[in-house]
Amino acid sequence: MRSLCLSLMLPLLWSAPLLAADLVISVEIPQLEVAEYHRPYLAFWLERDGALAANLAVWYQLEKNGETAEKGEEWLKDMRQWWRRGGRSLDMPVDGISGATRAPGIHSVTFTPGKGALADLPAGEYQLLVEAAREVGGRELLKIPFQWPPQTEQNLSATGSNELGVLKLKIVP
Repeated sequence: MRSLCLSLMLPLLWSAPLLAADLVISVEIPQLEVAEYHRPYLAFWLERDGALAANLAVWYQLEKNGETAEKGEEWLKDMRQWWRRGGRSLDMPVDGISGATRAPGIHSVTFTPGKGALADLPAGEYQLLVEAAREVGGRELLKIPFQWPPQTEQNLSATGSNELGVLKLKIVP
C-alpha cells in the first residue's frame, strides 16, 4: 500500500515545478524635460473579464520633506482606472503591494505563483494594466493581454507615449 501511494505521488511532485510560472514586469519611466518634474505614481494590476483580479503593486509618494505617507495617499485617486477598479477600497499602505515612487529608468518586479497577489489566480485570460499619473503632468494606461498559466514562455510588450516608456511582461513556465 505504501509503495502504491508513493508511486502515485512521485509524478505529482515532479510536475509541481512545471505548474509554477514567474511573472516578470519591466517598466520604463522616461526622463522628461519639463520645468517642474515630479515622479509618477504607478499602479500595476490584473484584470479578468473587465474586473479586478489582483493588485500587484502601487508606487506612490511615501514621504517627502517630513510629510507623512497620508499626504501621498491623497493623490492616488489620480490613477483613475486603478482607483475605480479597486484602489479606493484599499487601506494604504498595503504590505507587499505599496512602495515608493521610482526615479526615471527601467524598473522590474517579479511575482511568483502561490505567493502574494498570484496565490489564488485561476487559469484564464487576463490583462496586465499599468497606469501612471504625475503631478503637473499627464496620465497614461498600458494594457497587455496574456493567458494564465502559460504553456510556453511569453514575452509581451506595450509602449507608452509620454508618461511611460516600454512595458514588458515575461511569463516563464
